[in-house]
Amino acid sequence: MNASSANVTVVLQYRDSFTKAVTKNVIVVVLSISINCINAGLIYTFCKHQIFYTNSRYILFIHLVVNDMAQVTVSIILFVISYTIYKLNVSICCIFVLLALFTTENTPLNLACMAVECYIAICVPLRHMQICTVKRTLMLIGLIWTTSMLSVLPDLFITLATEPLDFFHSRVFCLRKNVFSNALIFKKRDITYIIYLVIVWLVIFYTYFRILFTAKTAGKDAKKARNTILLHGFQLLLCMATYTTPLLKDALRQWFPKNYTDSLFATYIIVQILPRSISPIIYGVRDNTFRKYLKRYLLCKVSIS
Repeated sequence: MNASSANVTVVLQYRDSFTKAVTKNVIVVVLSISINCINAGLIYTFCKHQIFYTNSRYILFIHLVVNDMAQVTVSIILFVISYTIYKLNVSICCIFVLLALFTTENTPLNLACMAVECYIAICVPLRHMQICTVKRTLMLIGLIWTTSMLSVLPDLFITLATEPLDFFHSRVFCLRKNVFSNALIFKKRDITYIIYLVIVWLVIFYTYFRILFTAKTAGKDAKKARNTILLHGFQLLLCMATYTTPLLKDALRQWFPKNYTDSLFATYIIVQILPRSISPIIYGVRDNTFRKYLKRYLLCKVSIS
C-alpha cells in the first residue's frame, strides 16, 4: 500500500544533497540487512525443530517473519533505486509495487490473526488444540494472502484496462500513484483502508482487552503477559499507520515544506523498518521456548566459526 517504501522515498521535486542521500541510504541498508540476518536466524531455528512447525502460534509468527523479510527486501531496493537509477520501466515498477503492497497489507492481518490465537490460548485454553490446528493455520495464511490479493490486484487490472500499451514500456519514478494513477483506484483504496481499519482494530481491541482481563485475574505471569500484549499493540499501531500514510504525506508537505524529505525518511523508518524489528524481540528473545532453541543455533554457529 502507499506506506510501502515506494511511497516514502524521496519525491521528485524534493532532492537531498549528496552527503544526506548517502547517509540515508547507508542507514536504510544497514538496518535492513541487520533485520533480515536476524530473521534468517529465526527461520533457520524454526525449520530445524518440529516443536515449532506443529504449533499454530509459531507458524503464524514465522509467516510474519518471512513476510517481513520480503517487505524489507523490496523496500530497500525501491529506496536505493529512487536515489540511483531514479526512473524504472513501468512493468518492472509494477512488480515491485505489487510485492510491496502484498507484504505490507499482510502484516496487520497476520498480527490480527496472532491476536486471535493468543486470545484462544489464554481465554479458551482447553479448546486451543482443537481450534488452532496446523491445517487451519495454513488455511488462515492462505486467506490472508487471498484478502491482500483481492485488495491489490484490482489496481493492476484497472490500469491494464485503461492505460495504453506504450505506458508499460515507459519509465517513471517508481511510486504507486505513478503506475496506478486512475482516479477509481484512489477511491477504491480509501474504501478498502477504512474497512481494514475498522475490522482489524475491532479484532485487536476485543482480543487484547479480554487477554488483559484474563491475565489480571489469573495472576500467573501477568506482568510478562501484559508486556507482550503492549509490544504487540505497539507493533500493530505502527503497522496500521500504513493505512493513514497518504494523508500523513500531504500533511507533512504542508507542515514541513523545507524538510519534506527528512520527514518522509523519518516516517519510512518508523512505519516500515521499526515494526519489523519488534517481532524478533517478542518471539526470539522473550519467548522461552524459541529463545532456548535460538541460543543453541547461535552457540553452534559460534563454535563452527
